Amino acid sequence: MTGQNPPDARLQDSFVEVMGGVCTPVAVVTTLNGGRPHGTTVSAFSSLSRRPPMIIVALDETSELLRIVRDTGILGVNVLTDRQSGLATRFAGKGADKFDGIDWDECDRLPRLAAASGWLACEATDLVPGGDHTIVLGRVLSADGGPGNPLVYHRRTFGTHQPLRL
Repeated sequence: MTGQNPPDARLQDSFVEVMGGVCTPVAVVTTLNGGRPHGTTVSAFSSLSRRPPMIIVALDETSELLRIVRDTGILGVNVLTDRQSGLATRFAGKGADKFDGIDWDECDRLPRLAAASGWLACEATDLVPGGDHTIVLGRVLSADGGPGNPLVYHRRTFGTHQPLRL
């Protein structure tokens, strides 16, 4: 079978293609370490439970943010609006300067980005291995919602939700 991907590589490629067709919310997960803010963009984020209020978020196993969440036990989730794709791109990259020139405040002992459409301060109750990521189960300690259309990720591009006209 020369010239073909091994079955595992084909499965991975097909999986990425299928999942690219699924719209996902875009959020920036944040935490503080020694007074310094840290954050990363995620699209693997969802509600888990209403009673008690809980969320799940997947963080790359090698990320600095995950290491800090393991140490501190807390994380913030900034749900982005369709006007914040630049923030999503910025926080998806590497580097210590992600917060330079960014409008944020400390809220619930965590970095909260200005103008995000939603805010969740969470206690990390469980960390579950999941392949090359760790799934963080977060018990919501505080929540605040606001206006704005959601930023979503679909087919490797940012967009937003539009209601159907029936």
